[in-house]
Amino acid sequence: MAISLNSHLFAGNPLRSKTPKLHDPLSLSSSFESLKSHLHQNPETHPPNSPFFKVLLFKKGRPLVSSSIEEEDGVAPSWHLGWIDLADCKTILGKHGVQLTESSLVYLGSRAEEHVVYWAMDVVENGELATELSNRKQLCFVELRTLMMATDWTDSWVMGDLAIAGHGRALLEWHNQSRFCGHCGDKTVPKEAGRMKQCSNELCKKSVYPRLDPVVIMLVIDRENNRVLLGRQSRFVPRMWSCLAGFIEPGESLEEAVRREAYEETGIEVGEVVYHSSQPWPVGPNSLPCQLMVGFFAYAKSLEINVDKEELEDARWHSREDVRKALRFAEYKKAQRLAAAKVDQMIKGVKERRSSSAGYLAKSGEFAPMFVPGPFAIAHHLISAWANQDPPTSAKAQMKKPPSGFVSKL
Repeated sequence: MAISLNSHLFAGNPLRSKTPKLHDPLSLSSSFESLKSHLHQNPETHPPNSPFFKVLLFKKGRPLVSSSIEEEDGVAPSWHLGWIDLADCKTILGKHGVQLTESSLVYLGSRAEEHVVYWAMDVVENGELATELSNRKQLCFVELRTLMMATDWTDSWVMGDLAIAGHGRALLEWHNQSRFCGHCGDKTVPKEAGRMKQCSNELCKKSVYPRLDPVVIMLVIDRENNRVLLGRQSRFVPRMWSCLAGFIEPGESLEEAVRREAYEETGIEVGEVVYHSSQPWPVGPNSLPCQLMVGFFAYAKSLEINVDKEELEDARWHSREDVRKALRFAEYKKAQRLAAAKVDQMIKGVKERRSSSAGYLAKSGEFAPMFVPGPFAIAHHLISAWANQDPPTSAKAQMKKPPSGFVSKL
């Protein structure tokens, strides 16, 4: 089952974070000044041509979402972000003792065609607030990973919403992780509409920017025997296999990280390394709010596997035919629709009646004997690209002929 995407999930954010002109009403600085004027209810100081403002609330990393389509005739419901107008947001939060201030909002970007600027805000645990949002607007805070599983990758609008939600979660979790200066220990305060922070100590005033944690993820290929190396972690669901991956260490290149991780985890020596694509990954732990998965094809120079049991539960070579069967066998679309139905039930306050497990039911109704991650993950596209055609063995060849299963816009 080859699936083509214009961009990976969490990529392709439709909001513009910068504008060509500094004094554009939609620019970060201009919109922030306009926002402060609106919040302080001073219409005389409202800048001319002031944009509209919409806010996306998060609670413990979960964005506020709504459901837009009733499930009928085999069409799964669709989720969308639950944007709230600035005035409504101020009113709703004020009823529950939450003050809406410019320092509590983080600039996400703008849509020029709509003349709207979008913001994100983290709200504390408040059961009454969640109940009111559900009753008034049928809105619900949903885990980002659940939304990822429920996203219809053929729906460009929902794909854009997921990218916005991932961006918002990454920024807000970074704010939570950087409340104090790493240099002197004093508190930090938001600057530039929440896109940076600065130490409050006048003798320090160290600037802190959002953290990005790069990860290499690679499909190790045995070219001579027409097979690939896949690994299993203990946290994986049964029968699931995926690419090797690991964080980049200081002082090493991306290619060096690929070779080191492959050797450390499996004992396989890697020679040629070819870039495929990259994917933002904001669904990791709160301590790592924004990982960047950088995908590669890696060509093995040795074949004997020696698994590091502290890193992996197992690692094996898998033939092209076995991988193709796994891709044909799994019904990723069915799993996506089950997850979408689950989100719809959550929003409507219905207790869960069915599972959206990543077991990927086979067409026969039985569980697949082996499966790989779904289209939401870059690992899927690395694996399907190799399974459906030989990937390029040089950067020049790759530019001429992109791998199937993923269409890069780079």
